[in-house]
Amino acid sequence: MNIVYEKLMLALFVMALLIVMYAAYDTWYVFEHADDRSFLKYKPDGTNAAVIEDSPISSDMVGWITVDGTPIDYPVMQGEDNNKYLNLDPFGEYSLSGSIYLDSRNSGDFTDPYSLIYGHHMEYRKMFGALDDFLDKDYLASHRKGQLLVGRDGSVSYELELFFAMITDAKTKEVFDPDKSDDLRQFLKEQGFDRDERIICLSTCADGDSTTRTAVFAYILEK
Repeated sequence: MNIVYEKLMLALFVMALLIVMYAAYDTWYVFEHADDRSFLKYKPDGTNAAVIEDSPISSDMVGWITVDGTPIDYPVMQGEDNNKYLNLDPFGEYSLSGSIYLDSRNSGDFTDPYSLIYGHHMEYRKMFGALDDFLDKDYLASHRKGQLLVGRDGSVSYELELFFAMITDAKTKEVFDPDKSDDLRQFLKEQGFDRDERIICLSTCADGDSTTRTAVFAYILEK
C-alpha cells in the first residue's frame, strides 16, 4: 500500500508541477506577444512605400496610432466584426494579446464624427494598459499630443489632441455606440468639452470586471 501511495503522490506532484510550468509558459508567451514591436519597421512615414507594399501586416490595417511620450505606437486593424482582432496580432496570427483595432461599425478612413478604437489591457503598460495613466489629470495635461495615420501607406495624417479620460461601463451607449455621436457630444458638453472636431475614443478593460472600461477621448485635428 505504501508503494501505491507513494506512486500516487508522485504522480500528483508531477501533474501539479506541469500545471505550474504551463501557467508560467503561458504568462511568458502572452507577455512576449504583447511586447513584440517588430511591426514598427512597417510604420508608414510617407517615404517608405516599398516597405509598406511588402509589409506582412494584414490588409485589415486601416491606420496607425501614436500617442507622444507613451508606449502607444501601434497599427490599427479593423475586422468584419469586433471579435476578429481580440486574439489576432497585426500579422493575422493567433495571440491572446490581440491587436489595437477600430470598431467594425466605423468607417475605416476615420471620417465618422466619432470613432472607437479598442485594445487589451496588458501589464507593464503594453497595448492599451498605458491608458490607465491618463486617469491622472496631471499626466493627461502633459501627454495631450498624438498622431493618426490613415491607410496602410499613411497617406492621410491627423494630429490628435487628448482631452478627457474616465472610467465607465461597457453598456454606456453614448460612449460605445459610434452611431450615438450626438449623445456623446452632449455628454462631453456637460463635462465642459464643446468643440466641433471629430472625436476618437481609445478604450480598454479597466480591471477584472468585464464590464468596466477606461475611455480616453481625443479630437482629430487637420494638419
